[in-house]
Amino acid sequence: MKISYTSIGIIHSPFKELSGMPIQPSSESSASGHLEIYPEFTEGLKDIDGFSHIYLIYHLHKVRQPKLTVTPFLDTTPRGLFATRAPRRPNPIGLSLVKLARIQGNLVYIENIDILDQTPLLDIKPYIPEFEDAEKIRIGWLEKNKSEVA
Repeated sequence: MKISYTSIGIIHSPFKELSGMPIQPSSESSASGHLEIYPEFTEGLKDIDGFSHIYLIYHLHKVRQPKLTVTPFLDTTPRGLFATRAPRRPNPIGLSLVKLARIQGNLVYIENIDILDQTPLLDIKPYIPEFEDAEKIRIGWLEKNKSEVA
């Protein structure tokens, strides 16, 4: 089955190359950036300014070949791709939670970005803690290294 999406905008960040880009947005090397929403989708930004954080769903446009076993950055053991957040996925879709700073027209200014400049934006969704609240969370193989995450 063929599935296709239309980009709603472009993500602008200071990260022009994959090397040197932060691995997760919680790292100290993450930065500020902005979303440029295409005019035909700008109306959809109405009321989003009331949220402090938003999810960005985007196309990992530099991913070429999926890899089903990877060695994550906080581990030395090869793991199944779906047990990691590695970018080389069969469907190169990225997901990041970022802080919403402000909106000016079709520009959405964000913080804590770990995304390559010029990445196509597929969707924006508000972060709502009450919808995300999970109990008895397990984090699998990462449990032994969770102190290194921040």
